[in-house]
Amino acid sequence: MINYPFDLATAWFILIGVLLTGYAILDGFDLGAGALHLFAKKDHHRRVILNAIGPVWDGNEVWLLVGGGALFAAFPPVYATAFSGFYTAFMLVLMGIIFRAVAIEFRSKEESTKWRGFWDKAFSISSIILPVLMGVALGNVIIGVPLDVEGEYAGTFWTLLSRPFPIIVGVTTLAMFMLHGAIYLALKTSGELRDQVRGWLKGTMIFYFVSYAVLTGAMFLWAPQMVAKLQAMPILFILPVLNVLALANVPRELHHGRDFLAFLSSCFSIVANLALVGIGMFPNLLPSFPNPEYSLTTLNSASSIPSLTVMMTIAIIGVPFVLAYTAAIYWVFRGKVDETHLHY
Repeated sequence: MINYPFDLATAWFILIGVLLTGYAILDGFDLGAGALHLFAKKDHHRRVILNAIGPVWDGNEVWLLVGGGALFAAFPPVYATAFSGFYTAFMLVLMGIIFRAVAIEFRSKEESTKWRGFWDKAFSISSIILPVLMGVALGNVIIGVPLDVEGEYAGTFWTLLSRPFPIIVGVTTLAMFMLHGAIYLALKTSGELRDQVRGWLKGTMIFYFVSYAVLTGAMFLWAPQMVAKLQAMPILFILPVLNVLALANVPRELHHGRDFLAFLSSCFSIVANLALVGIGMFPNLLPSFPNPEYSLTTLNSASSIPSLTVMMTIAIIGVPFVLAYTAAIYWVFRGKVDETHLHY
């Protein structure tokens, strides 16, 4: 019989996973659009791309903030170890977010070609660096990081980049977001730009499919514990099967001009990928390598029962507001970009 504290800790593990998955789906497409930004050679087309994500990009980042806040509240030791041990990496992520936001807002403040070119590059480079760093962080969390007996990070920034598996996860994350972003742009654009975007889709699909295949092989080599969870519960193999089917459905829907269904397939693929990560990691939140006994888990890192209970009540009330806000924004700005009123 599972006791009550475990139920609460597990519920928060799932909730944080849902919040971060929501972030990956929503901010993933605008990061992917940013990574593709420089492929558009005309200033007008670059403005259209920015207008496609302009009304929603800042709201998408709310999901990351809420996820980070939930981690802080529900699992304080994990938050403390991750944000202090990965300090340099998090500062680079923060700089990328800042430069990206500033680039979006500053780009059209001057008519100068050099001015716009500089901010276009800042926007695109930061949009590439962010998913790579996020993927590297996820890859390290999957295979474990050096923790001491107190649960403190015992490595350096370069430790995070010293193994091939996190690099592969970082590249795959970038590829996944680029494909996701290209589908979103196909959904939001028209005319000449949409024709260009459909050309980019072929390249991003190849990039992602190859990266995903390499990552699958790397998982067997460097993260066998993730595969072992699936082998222990064969029913879970339905997730990778459905993931592959969703990915295969993307080019099919695009071929038939059903961009929205292709976008939904891409969303489902992201959900399936992160669900597999969550299942493979549970109950670990921050595994320790090479000393797994020092790992931070849902059991040894959770807040007190009263704290978890109060916060769950707040979450039950607050998360629907986040969902409602997100749904309202996407409803208001549905449809193709209006190219007669470009603001960026």
